[in-house]
Amino acid sequence: MNSSPRFKLFLMMVLQFFIWGAWLPLIFSYLPSLGFTPGQQSAILNAFPVASIIGMFFSNQFADRKFAAERFLAFSHLVGGLAMLGLGFVHSFGPFFLLMLIHCLLYVPTISITNSIAFANMKDPQKEFGIVRMGGTIGWILAAWPFTFILVDWAKVEQTNPQGLVAWIGAALANGLTGAALQSATRYTFIVAGVASLLLAAYSLILPHTPPKQGGKSDNLAWLEAAKLLKHPFVLVLWVVTFLDSFVHNTYFNWTGTFLASPAVGIPGNWIMPVMSIGQIAEILTMFILGATLKTLGWRTTMIVGILGHAARFAVYALFPGHKELIILVQILHGICYAFFFATVYIFVDAYFPKDARSSAQGLFNVMILGLGALVANSICPWLIQEVFTKAGVTDFRGLFLVPCFISLVAVVALALFFHPPKTPQPELGGSTAPAH
Repeated sequence: MNSSPRFKLFLMMVLQFFIWGAWLPLIFSYLPSLGFTPGQQSAILNAFPVASIIGMFFSNQFADRKFAAERFLAFSHLVGGLAMLGLGFVHSFGPFFLLMLIHCLLYVPTISITNSIAFANMKDPQKEFGIVRMGGTIGWILAAWPFTFILVDWAKVEQTNPQGLVAWIGAALANGLTGAALQSATRYTFIVAGVASLLLAAYSLILPHTPPKQGGKSDNLAWLEAAKLLKHPFVLVLWVVTFLDSFVHNTYFNWTGTFLASPAVGIPGNWIMPVMSIGQIAEILTMFILGATLKTLGWRTTMIVGILGHAARFAVYALFPGHKELIILVQILHGICYAFFFATVYIFVDAYFPKDARSSAQGLFNVMILGLGALVANSICPWLIQEVFTKAGVTDFRGLFLVPCFISLVAVVALALFFHPPKTPQPELGGSTAPAH
């Protein structure tokens, strides 16, 4: 990491995912506080998955063929950052939705563009990319911690009259905002994300020059070739299970912040994002053992363990809501949920799909992971928590969290019964030998 190009790429990833991690965890409880209906909330939340679906074609088939990657990155984060800043100051649905849509349409393609910049400027991508990409996870974690001092009830801090710096810090950390005051202050998440986006726009100008790629004649149809591989039953099964797991994964982000802040758990407002970031810390550690786990358990069992992590976490939410320490501890399962399923899916696609359609095949699964799964979750989660499981101002968290718990178990059964990849990739699939059990 001490070489200049690699450090620049690492810092690029830190900022790239800091932006997303700053605004996402708390937006789900913030939107209802603005008086938006469940339908309006869904429209705002779905700006990101819709942009993900559009981005599959735009970033893979257009952006990196027409523009120098670092310049596209700078432009996207300049305009997208200004839109994100605006979200901290608007409170009506129309402007809020428009600004979120602008930000997402410009931000989502940069996820692929940053990968392109990284791969184009590495001597040995297989060895170097993991370290560089880890910067993204670290960026997401770092995004949570400034808010331990931003979302603070300073009136209570003054009342405690702390003496000395250590006592003052302790008082600030112990007096997070709650209720309406927390919802109002959540607007600062968008301001912090917007500033980070503008920083990345400026930083992009000193990244290594990455000229446009020269696409072949078949590039525009690469995604179609990838889609044709869904005719193989094991690929189709995995694609459907990926949708189910993505839905469950997004219910976590939709509901966990509200759940942690509720009287049922009672996490102070300034600690909600740090508590949720425990999952990303666990993700880093889990990624270190993923390779060994795949060799030992194989594709199917590793993925099943990943999905069971969701089921276990939501079971704890549903059955033990009053056990704050257990709720905090169970955040560790996020690392298993992400690495053992989503990361494994990416590795599986790389092993089994043809080399010339591999990027578009990744995009095909990203349509489920970042697109359709999130789209469906964001469409019904606000309605479920506010209209179905909340009566007279009291939310039935037990019933609410049993829904994704049950769907996780359905996905496990489907994977166990119907996902049977060949021990080695078939000739028409391409790829390399990989564990299949």
